[in-house]
Amino acid sequence: MLWPVETRSVSPVFVGRTVELDTLNDTLARARAGEPQALLLGGEAGVGKTRLVEEFATAAARHAVVAVGGCVEIGADGLPFAPFSTALRALRDALPEEFAAAARGQEEELARLLPDLGEAGAGRHDEQGMARLFELTARLLEQVAAEQPVVLVLEDLHWADASTRHLLAYLFRTLRAGRLLVLASYRSDDIHRRHPLRPLLAELDRLRTVRRVELGRFTREEVGRQIAGILAAEPDPAQVDEIFERSDGNAFFVEELAVATCDGHCTGLTDSLRDLLLVRVETLPESAQRVARVVAEGGSTVEYRLIAAVAGLTEDDLIEALRACVGANILTATRTGDGYRFRHSLVREAVADDLLPGERSRLNRRYAEALEAEPALVPADARVMRLASYWYHAHDAAKALPAVLDASVAARRRHAYTEQLGLLERAMELWDSAPEEVRAALRPVDYTEVYPPCGCDPATTPLRCLDLMAEAAVAGRFGGERERALKITKRALRLLEEDPDPLRAAWFWVQRSRLVQAQARGDGWQELATAQDLVRGLPPSEVHAEVLALVANWSMLHRPGPEAFAAAERAVEYARMVGARDIELHARLTLGCLKVDSGDTETGLAEARQVLHDTLAEGVRQVAGRAYVNLPSELQSLGRDREAVPLLREGIDFARDYGLMDSEAWMRGNLSEALYSIGQWTEAAEVATRATGVGHGAKPRGAGALRLAHLALARGDLAEAGRQLAAARAHWGTHDPMPQQSLPLARVALGVAAEEGRIADARAELLRALDAGFPPGTHRYGWPLLRAAATAEAEARTLPAARTGRAEILDRLGAAARTLPTTAPLWQAYGQWTRAELRRADGTDTADDWSPVVTAFECLDRPYALARVRHRLAAALLGAAGGDDERDRAVELLRLADAVAAHLDARSLADAVARLAQRARLTLIGTPRQALAPADPAAALGLTSRERDVLRLVSVGRTNRQIAEELFISPKTASVHVSNILGKLGVSGRGEAAATAHRLGLFPAETLTAPTAG
Repeated sequence: MLWPVETRSVSPVFVGRTVELDTLNDTLARARAGEPQALLLGGEAGVGKTRLVEEFATAAARHAVVAVGGCVEIGADGLPFAPFSTALRALRDALPEEFAAAARGQEEELARLLPDLGEAGAGRHDEQGMARLFELTARLLEQVAAEQPVVLVLEDLHWADASTRHLLAYLFRTLRAGRLLVLASYRSDDIHRRHPLRPLLAELDRLRTVRRVELGRFTREEVGRQIAGILAAEPDPAQVDEIFERSDGNAFFVEELAVATCDGHCTGLTDSLRDLLLVRVETLPESAQRVARVVAEGGSTVEYRLIAAVAGLTEDDLIEALRACVGANILTATRTGDGYRFRHSLVREAVADDLLPGERSRLNRRYAEALEAEPALVPADARVMRLASYWYHAHDAAKALPAVLDASVAARRRHAYTEQLGLLERAMELWDSAPEEVRAALRPVDYTEVYPPCGCDPATTPLRCLDLMAEAAVAGRFGGERERALKITKRALRLLEEDPDPLRAAWFWVQRSRLVQAQARGDGWQELATAQDLVRGLPPSEVHAEVLALVANWSMLHRPGPEAFAAAERAVEYARMVGARDIELHARLTLGCLKVDSGDTETGLAEARQVLHDTLAEGVRQVAGRAYVNLPSELQSLGRDREAVPLLREGIDFARDYGLMDSEAWMRGNLSEALYSIGQWTEAAEVATRATGVGHGAKPRGAGALRLAHLALARGDLAEAGRQLAAARAHWGTHDPMPQQSLPLARVALGVAAEEGRIADARAELLRALDAGFPPGTHRYGWPLLRAAATAEAEARTLPAARTGRAEILDRLGAAARTLPTTAPLWQAYGQWTRAELRRADGTDTADDWSPVVTAFECLDRPYALARVRHRLAAALLGAAGGDDERDRAVELLRLADAVAAHLDARSLADAVARLAQRARLTLIGTPRQALAPADPAAALGLTSRERDVLRLVSVGRTNRQIAEELFISPKTASVHVSNILGKLGVSGRGEAAATAHRLGLFPAETLTAPTAG
C-alpha cells in the first residue's frame, strides 16, 4: 500500500489566507457554542481550496470531530449522496455510540445514505420519501453533535449529484440545533449559467444563516513565499515576477510553473493551460503515463485492485508506474489508502481530454469487464452505478441498457429520484440501439414498481419503453423534476394514441393531474376527469381503483357532493376486489370524512378512526399521516377541538418519527387552530410558527401562515396580520382554489380590511365568497366568515361611506345565514351570533338578542368567542338605559370578558371592553387603571375626559345625534360639549376642530368604534 510521497512541488509553508482562516475559525467557535453553522467555500480551480480546508480541518480536529466526504465523478456521472455516505461513515467510526443512539429506530431509512447500517427499507415510495430521508438525516446530525462538536466537510460540490445538492440545501435551511459546522467547497469557475449548482448557490445566498467565502488568488508577495517554500530557498525576484505574471496568482499554476522552471522544462513552454498541466505527465515513463490515463478515465478516485485489473501490467511494473506518478506529484493515495486519485482534478481533466475517442471507450470497456468479472473490486454501494457508467461510456448498448436499468433501481432505493430519472432517460436513449434479444429478456418486475401491470403478468411480459416512461414520470415527480416528468407523460400519451390502452393512458393522465397541480398550472381536474372517462366501464383494476379514489378525494376538497360519495364507495369496492390495500385505506378515509361533513357524524368518525388504527397496525405510514390530519380536522369541524388536541400531538410525534414533514405541517396548522379555539394562544402561535418552517411543500406551510394571520388580527396587530395573510396566499397560490383555504383567507382579509376602515374591500371579500357559494361540508368555514362580515357591517353602521350598497349586503348576508347548515352546537351558536350582529347592523339589537348567544357559547369550549358575545350583551344592556340590575350584570359581563382578553392578550377586545366601561362610567374591579383610563393626550388643552371622547367622534365626522348614541348621552348634552371644545381649541367650526386634533395627533392609534377582530 502506497502513501503520499512528499515532493518539492507542494510548499510545506501555508501561505496567506489569514482572513479566510479567521472566518472558518469563527464559524467553528459559534458551532462549538451550540449554534449550527453553514459555510460555502468557493474559488476557481487550483486557487487553494483543498489546502485551506486541510489546514482548517487539521486545527479543528483538536476541538471537534471532522468528517470529510467528497463528491465523486465517474466520467461525467456523480454517485448519489457520495459525500454524505463517506462523511457519515467517518462520523460513525469516530463516534460509534453517539451515532448508534441517534440512528436507533431509523436504520432502515438511513441505510439509503449509509448502506453499512443494513438493508434499506422496502415499501412503497411516495412524494415525501426524499424529504423524509432528509429530515431524518438532519435530526441524526443534530443529535450526534448535541454534545461533541462536529465539522462536516463536503468537497467538490461542483460534481455533486442532484440528490446531494437537495440534501445539502435542506440541511442549510433547517439545521437549528447541535454543535455542528457544515462546510462545502466548490469550483466557482465551473459554475456556468446552466450548471445545476448555480440555482442552489443563488438560493443559499438568500439564507441569512449561510456564510459564503470566495477564495481569491495570491498576491505577488504570497506567490514569492509559496515559491520559496517549494524551492526551500529565496527565489530570484525576476523568477517570481515571471511566475506571478504567468500564473496570475493561482496557487496550483504557481506550483506547476515553479517545478517546470526548476526541472528545466520552461524553454518553449506554450501559454496553453493544457500543455502546462501535461508537461510533467509527459516526462514520466511510458508505463506511468499509461497508468495515469487509466486512472483519469476511471473516475475521481480509483481502487488499486481495479487499476491493476485494467492497466494490464505486472504487479511490479504497476507499482513502479504508480511510484513514478506519486513521486512526480501527479497521483496521490486516497485517505483510506486503498486507491489513488489525481492530486489535482485539473491534471486529471487534462489527461482525460488528451485521450483519443477510441481509447476512451476501450478503457471504459476494460473497467466494465473487470468489474463484471470481480464485483468486489469496488465498494458494494458504488458498484452498480459505476458499472452502468462504464458500459454507457464504452458505447455498448447491449451491455449498457441492463446495467443502466439496474442502476436506476439502486438510485430509487436510495431515494435518489433525480439520478433515477437521468438513468431512465439514458435507458430510453439506448432502447432502440440495444439488440432485440436483450430487450426481450428484460422484465418490468425487475426494473419498475410504480406502473401497475394492467392485466399482464410482469414476470413473463417483456419490458416496454412505455414502462420506462412511467417509472421516469414518477421519479421526476418525486425528485422535483416535474417539467421533465410532464414532457415524458406527454410523449407517453402520444404513443398510447397510436396503440390505445385505456388503463395505461388513464394512469398517465393521473400523473399529469398531480404534476399540473404541483407546477401551479391548474387544479388537475381536467386530467383526472379524462382518466375517469378512460376507465369508465372497464373491469376493476388497481388503476381504476386509484382513479376513483383520487376523484373522490379531489371532490371532497373542491366540490363535495353525491359524486364524491359515489366515487369513494366504488374506490373502496374496487380496491378490495383487486387487493390494493393502500388505495382502499385512502378511499375509506375519504368516505369517512364525507360522511362527517354530510351529517352522518358518528359513522364517519368511526370509519376514520378505524382507518387510523389499520394503517398504524399495517405500517401504511403515508395513509396514517393523512388520517392524523383528517380525523382531528373532522372533530374540529364539530367543535370538539379539545378532543382533537391530543390526537394531533400524537400525530405530530408520528410524523416526526417517520419524516412525514408535509403531514406534520398540516397537523401543526390544525393544532394551532384547535389551541386558538380553546384559548391557548401562546402555544397556538408557537405551533403555527413551526408549521411555516417544517413543511416540504408550499401548501402545508400556508396553513401555519394563515393561523398566524388570524392570531395577529385577534391581537390587533394589523401589519403582522397583513404580512402573514400575504404569505398564506403566496403559499397556496391561485391555481387550485379550495373552500377550506379560500374561505378562511377571505375571513381574515375581511377582518383586516374592516379594522383598517376599508369597508368596500371587506365587502368585496365577502361578495367573492358568496358568489362562489358554500359547497356541502364547508359550513365550518362559512359561518366564521358570515359572522365576521356581519360584525364589520355593524361596526360601520354609522359611517357615511358604508351607506351605499349596505342594504344589498345585509340582504345577502341574511340569505346566506338562512341556508347554511348548523349541524353541530358550535355552528348553531354561530348562527345565533351572526343574526344578532345583523340586527346590530340595523340598529335594532337588544339584550334579548344577545342573551341566547351568550347562553349558547357558555356551553361550548370557546373562551374568546364567549368573551366577545358577553361584551356585546353588556353593550346592549347599557344601551337599553335599564336600572341598577342591568348595569350590575353589564359590569360582571365586562369583567369576565376583560379577564379573558387579558389572559389571551386579545388587545382589540380589551380596548373595546375598556372603552365601553369608560363611556358608561363603569369601574371594573381588578382591571388595571391604565386599561380603563389611558393617559389623555388632550389634557394640556384643558379638555375633560368626556370632551376628549366627544372630540374623537367629531374628528371622524359624527353628528351630535350619533355622538349621543355612542356615549349614551342626549343630543343636547353633546351639543354643549362640542361648543366647549370649539372654545378651548380656539376654532370656529367642527372641521377646524377635527383638523386640529389630527395635526396634534390626539388620536393616532384609535379607530372609531374599536371593533373587535377575529
